Amino acid sequence: MTHRRLLAVAAACAAVLCLLLGAPGLRAQAADYYRALDPPQPPGAPGHIEVIEFFSYGCPHCAEFAPLVATWQSSLPKDVVFRRVPVGFDRPAWINLQRAWYALQASGDAGLDAALFKAIHEQHLQLFDAGSLADWIGKNGGHAEQFAAAYASFGVNNQTVQADKLAEAYHVEGVPTLAVNGEYVAQGTTFTEILANTSRLIDKVRAERGARRR
Repeated sequence: MTHRRLLAVAAACAAVLCLLLGAPGLRAQAADYYRALDPPQPPGAPGHIEVIEFFSYGCPHCAEFAPLVATWQSSLPKDVVFRRVPVGFDRPAWINLQRAWYALQASGDAGLDAALFKAIHEQHLQLFDAGSLADWIGKNGGHAEQFAAAYASFGVNNQTVQADKLAEAYHVEGVPTLAVNGEYVAQGTTFTEILANTSRLIDKVRAERGARRR
């Protein structure tokens, strides 16, 4: 192929590329930073903008994400409510860790959250059943008996069932996942990008509310 022919082919390819980039559908796709929920879900904090983090103590990505999202959460505006929902994905160990999350809240040991991530993913402790979890909690300054009672309670069982239903309604296929106000799920290729896009979605929901009031 001659040099002139190569230049012509290159010019033709560049023209096609410009047309593709200029196509509205492709341009919108490149700018996507969220997935819209269909159907939208009723948020659990009326009057506020609700952000849900779907996670699992068994997930190494969630363990890495945890300190980042904690820092991000600490600077959220007053009109934003943040809550965490553990997922099980039908994995017995993860289901037990779902129960652990709710039992930690009930026993007053929520402060061991970061330590539990570290114990599982850095110390590689096998904390995947009620006995080993309660024993670990007692050894780390928590309330082992209260935790064990809460873990086996009807209330924690019900919360775990509801968490599974919520994850299904939000079409959660992997964790960590951040959803905003029952309407949007943040997208991104890095944790930093996901958090930035979640902030953008908070602004989007706030602006949409303001527009409806006008």
